[in-house]
Formats: sequence, C-alpha cells, structure tokens
Amino acid sequence: MRYLLKHLWSFALVAAVAVGLATGLPAVFSNPPAHAQDGTAESIGALNNLSDAFVKISADASAAVVSIRVKKDFNGGPRPIGNGPGMSPEDFFERFFGPGFRGYGGPDSPAPGGVPVPYGEGTGFILSEDGYVVTNHHVIDGADEVEVRLADGREFDAEVVGTDPQTEVALIKVDASDLPTLKVGDSNSVRVGEWVVAIGSPFGLSHTVTAGIVSARGRSEVGIVDYADFIQTDAAINPGNSGGPLLNLRGEVVGMNTAILSRSGGNMGIGFAIPINMVQYIVDQLRTDGKVSRGFLGIGIQNLTPELADWFKVPDHQGVLIASVEPDSPAESAGLQREDVIVALDGNPVVDAGSFRSHVATTQPGKKVEVTVVRDGERIAKSVTVGTLEGGQGVTAAPGRPETSGGKLGISLQNLTDDVAQRLGYVGKPGVLIADVAPGSAAAMAGLEPGMLVLEVNRKPVRNVEEFKSAMAEGDSVRGTLLLVSNGDGTRYVNVKP
Repeated sequence: MRYLLKHLWSFALVAAVAVGLATGLPAVFSNPPAHAQDGTAESIGALNNLSDAFVKISADASAAVVSIRVKKDFNGGPRPIGNGPGMSPEDFFERFFGPGFRGYGGPDSPAPGGVPVPYGEGTGFILSEDGYVVTNHHVIDGADEVEVRLADGREFDAEVVGTDPQTEVALIKVDASDLPTLKVGDSNSVRVGEWVVAIGSPFGLSHTVTAGIVSARGRSEVGIVDYADFIQTDAAINPGNSGGPLLNLRGEVVGMNTAILSRSGGNMGIGFAIPINMVQYIVDQLRTDGKVSRGFLGIGIQNLTPELADWFKVPDHQGVLIASVEPDSPAESAGLQREDVIVALDGNPVVDAGSFRSHVATTQPGKKVEVTVVRDGERIAKSVTVGTLEGGQGVTAAPGRPETSGGKLGISLQNLTDDVAQRLGYVGKPGVLIADVAPGSAAAMAGLEPGMLVLEVNRKPVRNVEEFKSAMAEGDSVRGTLLLVSNGDGTRYVNVKP
C-alpha cells in the first residue's frame, strides 16, 4: 500500500508538470517578453545580413572563378610526371585531385592511336580582363594541354606563362578580353577569426562555395613548399579546390587555396591558402620576366628555443638565430654576425625562421631593409641592401632537428684528419668530429648524429678533443651545453641539457 501511494504521488507530480507545460508554455512562446522579441529580431537580422553577404560574394565572385582541366599524353605506358620518382600519371593526378579523378577510361581518354590521356581538374581565378589566370603550380605541372572553363560555360585553351614550384604559384593566359575579374585585397590585414569564403571545383563540382573562418596566419613550417606564409582556414577545401580564391566578406581575394591537411584525402577543417600579397609578387614577375627573382641576405638561420634564448640573452624568447653568415654577402656587408638574434624586420616582429625566410625572399632585390638584432643582450639596428638569390644562397634554414633535453651528452669524438675532412667535405673547417652517438642519449635527443663537426662548445671554438674537454669542463650544468655544429650543408646551434 505504501509503495502504491508513493508512486501515485510521483505520477500526480508528473501529470501536474505536464499540464503546466501544456497550458503555460504556449503562452510563453506566443507572448515572449518585449526584450526577448527585440533580441530575437536583432539576432535574426544579423544572421540575415551575414547570409546576404555570403550570397553577394558568391554571385559577384563566381564569374571570375574558372575550372581548369589538364591533360597529359604519354606513350609506352606510365612514366613519371610531376613530383616524385617513378610516379605514373595516374598516381600524380590521384595525389592532387583525389581517388575519384576522371582519368583512364574517361570519355576523353582515347588519344590518336589509342594512347591514354589522363586528366584532372583544379581551379583558378581571373586577375585581368585580358585573360591572365592564376592557379597552383601542381594543378598544371606536367600537363600538355590546359583548358579553362568559365562560369558562363565558355571554354578556352590556356597557355602557361610561367610557374614557381617553390611557392606553388602558376600563371596561365587565355585569348579573351573583357573578362570578369576579382577584387584583390590585402592579405596583411587578414585577422584570425574573421569570416572567409572559398570557391572552387572540389571533385569536379565547379563553383562550389564554402565558408569558414581564418584559423591562423603565418603557417610556414608545414612542409608543403620552400617559401610559405600560409593562411590557415576551416572553410571546406577538398581535392579540386586547389588554385581557387579565398575571399573576405568584402568580396576581396585574400589568398589562393593550395593544400589541405588530411588523413582521409578530404576536408578535415585544416586548409592552407597562399596570401594574395605573395601571389601578386610572384605573378608580377612571371608576367614580366617569366621567372622569379628572390631576395637574398646570405645567412643561415634557425628558430629560437627557450634554451637558446637564455644563452643569447633574449628575454622574450622571440626571434631567429643567425647560425652562419656567408662571405661577401649583403648580411656580412651590413655587419650582421653569427650569434645575432633577429627580432624585427622593418619594425615588424620576427616570429619564426620560415616566415622570416619567406618575407626576405619576396622582398625586391636592391631594396634596403632594417634588421633589428639582439647581440649580447643589446638591441642593434642594421640597414641591409637585399641582394638577388642565386643557386643555394639566400636565407637558409639551418639543418638538423629541434633541440630537446636529456641526460649526459652520450657522444664519441675524434680529431679531424685531412683524409676524413676531404671525404666529409670539412676541408678548411677546424673542429671535432662526432664519431658515434649513443641511442637515447641527450645528444641523440638533441639531433646530433655521427659525421657532424663540432665547431664551438659554449661559444668557444674547439679544434681538437682536448679543447672540447676543456670547454666542457667550464660549462653550465643548469643551462646545458651549447654546441655549434656543421653537417657539411650549413651550421646550427644545438643546446644539450643535462
């Protein structure tokens, strides 16, 4: 009986709540407070305004966005094209356009004589009324034919004006006039968190519009191209979007969609776009000269870790460390030195080696720039006249891996003989050779490898094993051991902590 009464009470309570909901909630929703009505109306109005902005961008910009189809003839079976040894045409197009690309067996695959013609698709956008179109290098790399299709259905054969694989920018030209163009914005003014729109041809679906935000700026250490300062976005980008525009809410193109970070081959919310300012710099040179000239300082640089910042007296741990200065270079002429830490370029803070290198590379040769360095704890400004990059010169990333800390050093050393120096390319370089590195040791964790040459220990030159031991005895057991090492291609600093 007690059980029944208890549950009857529960049922009655549930029924009362149900009646209250049935009778009260409609009145609440049909007659919300005045301030709620105002807030709802304002919210809906704001969303409608945002929606209208997306609609306008899509309508205005799509006319200047083109779909690009590339064809590649080959004889005697698959042969390498594009990047990568032994990569067949099918592998190449599948790598950049996804497994669903239209290739062998497609409607256009039989060529004269029955030779297959694989083809793939990408995107581009029109920069000038007389037919200059910009796209990604990998979209047209290795292609014998490039076809451009406009939003209004017109099709043109395109001529490749020039490409720059080191930035992934390519310029093509169609024989047409009075073409629609995109408004070019300023990628330096792009803000993290602002809305952006991407237009492209993912999986062959031309003029697909997606939206998202700018997730980050200045992404340079992503291993896609040599010179990068990418805008990262979560706007959906898929294979086939390559070469398409990234636009702000004013309808201005601020970047060119280039790559995605994905484990599935499709969008995972991480896409990268080349800033339009860099695109314009490359395009102007390709249009004028058909090639690209880059700025050159003549230094080897590396990222500044907290440990290295302590060694070189940089309190805010921001900047890039000069590991080497080339003889007779603009940097040497301006008085820049190894061990200087570059903290600003033309008054703008220097964050990492990759973005600094890209900024120098896209600086017009002959221009004077102000480089601010920290030297022994003192800020010094140097005026440097940028040179022209030739061969392996320029601003290079110092070889090796990031420094980490561990236990004892764990290396075996030997004096450098003439024979070994000749064999390893260390002729004329005084130092101590690393003969062996113990697995799991502090040296191994810091990226030291057999065959490297130790030039300095704790900022003191060493020419033999005895000098190495003497310098080590004077070391700082708290901060660790600072080594200047070379692997034949360049020098870099490594801090090995106990």
